[in-house]
Amino acid sequence: MGPQEPRTDPRDELAARLRGLQEVSGHGVRALAREVGLSSSSLSRYLGGQTVPPWPSVLALCKFVRRDPRPLRPLWERASSPLPAPPRSSRQVSPPAPPPDAPRPPRNDLPRDVPDFTGRDGQLASVLDAVENSRVVAVDGMAGVGKTCLAVHAAHRLADTYPDAQLYLDLHGFTDGREPLGADPALRALLAALDVPSERIPQQGGIEPLAAVWRAELAHRRAVIVLDNAADAEQVRPLLPGAGSSVALITSRNRLLGLDEVPPVSLDVLTPEESAELLARASGDGGGPESRLGRDPDSTAEVLRLCGQLPLALRLAAARLRHRPGWTVGILVERMAEGASEFDTAFAMSVRQLDHATGRLFRLLGLLPGETFDPYVAGALADVAPRTAREMLEDLLDAHLVQERAPGRYRLHDLVHQHARRACAEQDAEAVRDKALGRVLDYYVHTAAAADAAMPFHAGTRAPSAGAPPAALPRFADKRAALFWYVTEYTNLMAAFEAAVAAGADRHVCELPRFMRTYFARRCGTTHLNFLFERSLDAARRLGDPWQLAEAHSDLGFARYNAGRMAEADAAYASALPLVAETGDTRSQAELAMRRGYLKWDEGQVERPLELFRLSGSLYEEAGCPSGAAHAKAYEAWALLQLGHGDEAARLAREALAVPHTDPAWPPALTARITLGVALAPEAPKEAVEHLRRALELSREDGHRHNEAWCLNCLGVALRRMGRYEEALASHREAFALLDALFEDHWKIHFLDDYAETCRLAGLTTQALQLHRDALELAPRVGNRHAEALAHEGLASVLEATDPAAAERHREAGRGIRGELQGVG
Repeated sequence: MGPQEPRTDPRDELAARLRGLQEVSGHGVRALAREVGLSSSSLSRYLGGQTVPPWPSVLALCKFVRRDPRPLRPLWERASSPLPAPPRSSRQVSPPAPPPDAPRPPRNDLPRDVPDFTGRDGQLASVLDAVENSRVVAVDGMAGVGKTCLAVHAAHRLADTYPDAQLYLDLHGFTDGREPLGADPALRALLAALDVPSERIPQQGGIEPLAAVWRAELAHRRAVIVLDNAADAEQVRPLLPGAGSSVALITSRNRLLGLDEVPPVSLDVLTPEESAELLARASGDGGGPESRLGRDPDSTAEVLRLCGQLPLALRLAAARLRHRPGWTVGILVERMAEGASEFDTAFAMSVRQLDHATGRLFRLLGLLPGETFDPYVAGALADVAPRTAREMLEDLLDAHLVQERAPGRYRLHDLVHQHARRACAEQDAEAVRDKALGRVLDYYVHTAAAADAAMPFHAGTRAPSAGAPPAALPRFADKRAALFWYVTEYTNLMAAFEAAVAAGADRHVCELPRFMRTYFARRCGTTHLNFLFERSLDAARRLGDPWQLAEAHSDLGFARYNAGRMAEADAAYASALPLVAETGDTRSQAELAMRRGYLKWDEGQVERPLELFRLSGSLYEEAGCPSGAAHAKAYEAWALLQLGHGDEAARLAREALAVPHTDPAWPPALTARITLGVALAPEAPKEAVEHLRRALELSREDGHRHNEAWCLNCLGVALRRMGRYEEALASHREAFALLDALFEDHWKIHFLDDYAETCRLAGLTTQALQLHRDALELAPRVGNRHAEALAHEGLASVLEATDPAAAERHREAGRGIRGELQGVG
């Protein structure tokens, strides 16, 4: 048996005393539960320390085994006292999102440590020594040998030393039916777990910039990360910590020979003595001469042989013995011998003890495309209510056929998942499997649509048409709850998308990415978004649905635009334009006009974007969408401001700001406040600063760093117009520091001219020249001719006094670009 941690938690001590009462009773969990009037799942949680039982339940247990309950009362009272940490298990379907003003606790994704950790003394010591000396260790061994159990146990031992975060990520190196998790989604999932804002996560450039951010985040933290089920060294290399104190524990079925600097710890099967001890502890049998195991040593030895001395198979066999007090060990051997292998015998035998509905759910769980699941997904899969699914999942948890990663979040071990898939293929008709998978895809599309509706950004998104809405969906009180769901379900959503592609579910392929656009804008890279919408366009072509095809072209254009691929965005919008007109869908026409306005603005045109924003506003009004009309009006005001029409811009901005909305940080309100702040700066400086500081405050509360940088830059412009140059320069510098931290150099093209002009007026001529030259170099790369003209004009202004000839050359170049833009416009 491995070294035990000191019991500082009275709940653990109480659970140990209750397990002692169970051993005295000589009953398994379910038999004892029947005798004392409890449910077996409740008693399991009491014995496992997951829940503190009510005092009457403790009395009932003591009365049954004829023990005095009074010595347990002080311990029970201490265990019942409120603790700062949340309970380790909960029956609630989905944990509520924390209030926005609550401090975030350190992230802990570790699975629960097993209470019957057995053996592995030398291997555990090797893991802890390797962590202390090398900060990274790789645990390898065959399937089911206990690699994850050892790594998780060690991580729990290390949690106090590494208090900033305890992370767990399944890399799916050997998951049946799934490709190993790539470095890009793995790094994004880890960064999201650390709550790193998307604006600090590189959107382009490949794996190395992402890995650099990950290493930088770990450098100032003391975190322990478990990277489970790695396929090979190359998969895990970008995920390793760099400088700093954080540590990583890797598990793999293969020796990771490519990680020369990482010490390996290899696991073999348990020794016969350790296997016997684990079987005794996990079954609650005790293992003494008078126990079931002790009375039939030959059958006990056969159980160990059939389980291959593998911890996972032993625990599954022990669970059957624990919950069947009437069985002898010989009966257990007979049931196990009916299977084909030590894994399948244990799994199949466990499944046969389930009732029909729970056994059916278990088989269907093998079809799930994602990594983890909750009772809503399980309910959709089995076509039952989430409450019913939750009760069945609790029975599967008791049987060690599912694992509870976090309260209300479940997963299947790889080997169990393989068995469930095989059993489903053998026992359930193809039509049944197809319908079950279809219900899961329906669930993800419709839940993503509900979450998207709680994160108001894209006005006028249509309701999903793919499949049928499930009987029950999670409720999203606000955008924070919706974002919490997206972060939790991200890898599952991507797996569901791939499953829809493989199944030919083209309508789901079209619609699922559409309801994730807002989330992608905050948390994910544009490269992946482009990939999804490319597949959506292919699906729309196969469907032949004019509206889906029009939206797919428009969505792909918007993805191209966000990736800085302006020519491709323009081509996609050109393809969408006649198709959207053909559908007659006014909201789709309005959204496409807005998107084309953004593109034309970034291309350097001015008049054409203004026309498109006005067109979008009239179309939104025609469609009865006031929020969309407000969005268009706010951008119309911004465009007018850039053209020098300050009074008209302020009037329209006030109208947009007056449109009621539950989210004060929604884009029209921010755009309107920024426009007002810049427009009012000369005549009403106090009001101008109030609007801009309020916009900045809302952007920070919202966690949208791009908007924060925009607000800071515009605050600098307003302060410059008031003659407050030092404050203006400080605001510009803060904006540029943000962009540097976000790896968003291309965004600087929108701010360089403003910053340079402030420097010129503040007497910082050299810095102004450099900023204009930076703009002149950057503008052609991002395709912004308007910014290129501004850079020439700015250089002419700065050079006028010292080099008139050079100033004239720049002035002439600027005039030439203006002429070209007028011709295009």
